[in-house]
Amino acid sequence: MTALDVITRLLKAGDEIIISDSIYGGTSRFLTNLKAHQGFTIHYADATRPESLHPVLKAGKTAMVVLESPSNPLLKITDLATICSDVRARAPDAIVVVDNSMMSPYLQRPLEHGADLVYDSATKYLCGHHDLMAGTIVCNRDDVAQKLAYRIKVAGNALSPFDSFLLLRGVKTLVIRMERQQSTAMQVARYLSGLGFLVHYPGLEDHPGYELHKRLANGPGAVLSFVTGDKEMSERILEGTRLWGKTVSFGAVNSLISMPCVIPTDPNAARPPPGLPENLIRLCVGIEDPKDLIDDLEAALLQAGAIKAGLVRTNPTYSPRAHGSVLNKAIEKLADRVGSARAEEEVPDTDWMVSAPGKVIRREHAVVHGATAVAAAVDRRCYAISSGRDDGKINLNLPDLDFNNAWNLRKAQPTAVPHLTRRVASGGN
Repeated sequence: MTALDVITRLLKAGDEIIISDSIYGGTSRFLTNLKAHQGFTIHYADATRPESLHPVLKAGKTAMVVLESPSNPLLKITDLATICSDVRARAPDAIVVVDNSMMSPYLQRPLEHGADLVYDSATKYLCGHHDLMAGTIVCNRDDVAQKLAYRIKVAGNALSPFDSFLLLRGVKTLVIRMERQQSTAMQVARYLSGLGFLVHYPGLEDHPGYELHKRLANGPGAVLSFVTGDKEMSERILEGTRLWGKTVSFGAVNSLISMPCVIPTDPNAARPPPGLPENLIRLCVGIEDPKDLIDDLEAALLQAGAIKAGLVRTNPTYSPRAHGSVLNKAIEKLADRVGSARAEEEVPDTDWMVSAPGKVIRREHAVVHGATAVAAAVDRRCYAISSGRDDGKINLNLPDLDFNNAWNLRKAQPTAVPHLTRRVASGGN
């Protein structure tokens, strides 16, 4: 937002700006708040249809056009080249500004399509680790660049040396991260689309902006969204995930899940923007193992009742991901019993399938992505069947390690499994 704030210093009282009606909600709220103090006028237009800008695009009045493609979080695609050409013809003094945070310079470079200014939230893909707050601005006009540089200098908006170091570190791995993230995002999008959900992702061939985006960018990116048709179900899906962090950012190495209308970026935003479904779920894909992410998402969908073993929401045949007959049976058993419990409004006395991410071989690695994990992971993930007991004890059976023991919950201590610790530390898997 600081980058956008610097850019808006180019505006003066009486100017008119045009904003895409599907632009990131934080941008819209920021500019709406700013106009009351700077005295400019805002016009909203459907940027997916370049002709919709024509009625409000006027020479001598329009000072700036602010766009975003793909939009956040509906992934709408804007024809940047056509709009930039129209602005040159109808309002030659206007500046075209593009928020490129969803793509990064690696995948899309709006200056090549005619934009005057491009800004990125460097907190996202450029940094890639969520340990920096920064923004970047690039410009193809020397006169505008000099004005922006002056404002950044006198206002003290430049990055500190250490922040600059963090940003340079992130840029060094940008290509590797983006390729991994968008590859996994494509797998997640195809998985959800195959289940019958309406998925917003420009990498899918049925996306309305698929061909246009291919002309504008070098890849579909790593953010997608989908709708379930039911807000409460979407909330259950969000709460049911374990590997997906529940927050509103994107672009880092860890995967995130959020509901833009339930977890707004602005706490003062009492209602969702028009046209934004309340049941929309946004997924921001990281660099974790694709199978782990899809497994976790699938478990959340099953638990939430969005899908069930044997059937998906649109009723084609559905087979759980193959991890062996024991796991498949556990998924089917869990889905059937949870579904029956929901219908009867009670929790059955049943076995539960539990899982934890990662292959944990040292106690300092006992926490992975916030979930406590146990040694003996198979295929980078632990699976177990948990059965109820009424004797106040807990039992752990790890056949691969030839380990089987029970503890009294009231007396058990972390040091109660010394020979298991020695076995794992010495090379057990």
